[in-house]
Amino acid sequence: MPENSRSTTRRQMIARTAALGGSLAFAGNLSELFAGTAAAQSLGHRGYGPLVPDPNGLLDLPKGFRYRVLSREGDRLRSGEGLVPSNHDGMAAFAGHPRDGRGRVHLVRNHENRVTATIAVPTVEGLTYDPMGKGGCTSLSLDQQGNVLSERVAIAGTAVNCAGGPTPWGTWLTCEETEDKAGTNGYTKDHGFIFEVDPVDPHRTGAVPLTAMGRFQHEAIAVDPGRGVVYETEDAFLSPFGLFYRFLPNRPRGGTGSLRAGGRLQAMRVPGVADLSSVQETGTAFQGIEWVDVPDPLAAQTPVRLQDFGPKGITHGQKLEGCYWGGGCVYFVSSFARSADGSSADHYGQVWRYDPSARRLTLVIVFGPGTDIQLPGESPDNICLAPGGGLMVCEDGNGAQHVFGVTRRGEVYALARGAQNIGTPQAPEWGEFAGVTFSPDGGTMYVNCYTPGTTFAVTGPWHG
Repeated sequence: MPENSRSTTRRQMIARTAALGGSLAFAGNLSELFAGTAAAQSLGHRGYGPLVPDPNGLLDLPKGFRYRVLSREGDRLRSGEGLVPSNHDGMAAFAGHPRDGRGRVHLVRNHENRVTATIAVPTVEGLTYDPMGKGGCTSLSLDQQGNVLSERVAIAGTAVNCAGGPTPWGTWLTCEETEDKAGTNGYTKDHGFIFEVDPVDPHRTGAVPLTAMGRFQHEAIAVDPGRGVVYETEDAFLSPFGLFYRFLPNRPRGGTGSLRAGGRLQAMRVPGVADLSSVQETGTAFQGIEWVDVPDPLAAQTPVRLQDFGPKGITHGQKLEGCYWGGGCVYFVSSFARSADGSSADHYGQVWRYDPSARRLTLVIVFGPGTDIQLPGESPDNICLAPGGGLMVCEDGNGAQHVFGVTRRGEVYALARGAQNIGTPQAPEWGEFAGVTFSPDGGTMYVNCYTPGTTFAVTGPWHG
């Protein structure tokens, strides 16, 4: 598309989204995001109306929607193991076992705790990797009415647990976004791994690093349920930027513990593209994507993204974050790119689609700049497909923070906004939203506020 035509399209999109209470602009064919998925059947609504200020100053929602606070940082864990830890991040919802009765839901929630975290994940025997690590996961069990039945530590002693992803066999893969080795920041073990967490019985999975899946600044994963391949993103903020990986397990049929059997880690090479930010036109597709074996997945001497991938090099991308599987393809997000940081070009967010059957990579969406940092408009992070149709995106940018939806027609609407008197002396500014996910029946959206750590359950007249 010619540059002047693309600019006109973006201005039109900004005008359209402004009428819906947002300032986010999208370029691209969003129908590609949902092709072959259940979400494709019911997209097209224009959102749920304007956000209504919450008198309790927690969460602004559209009329007819309600929220329940399930858990807050500093409260007592119901297990008695300690306090609810800080920095709520990635999360997934799992259906309970039939023996538990109808409607039981289990949530697994990451805590992106560094050594400076206010409240560490309590150490628990059999669930602690490194006693000096403050990160980990907690799990909540909810009954059919959404009441919290239990809340406990699911894994402890890890570090900077950012995102991750669910497996087809019902476990959560939690990712450490760090490369610190033993002896750094007081740690007694190397960090930068993925760990498997059973949402119902954490002792079943323990605290075992999946070392073959690599040691780097992990962000998120998505599993190809047919082939068993696990795709992984690397969130590297400064140059050299992160890579997009795939893990070929030795036991591709999966099952709890199967990833411990090892496998092969590879990084994506897009022929002729050294930096994903250099691609600006939506719809641009690359055939013949190559996958190159990682020379040293454990990064014993050199971080993976700095290793020698041969004379052709490897393809990098700034802030590779959200990752999910849908419609036979894997999607991943580049939250932003800034030339001032070393990127080839600037953008406010990209969504890429990789089709493993065709070995084709396509730029599906480019996020445009918001005109007001108090409105939605930059740095998409965690994303998920909404069961009633559409895409839910957690914003991780400046100013007020939102969860917003995107229809297949490219219409943007705000679904939630952090409401704690943003920027006033009386209250701290709310942090990003993270971990958006839906209950197995699609009736409840769960989402975290990063700080102060809060887990919400949102119900209402979802379009179905």
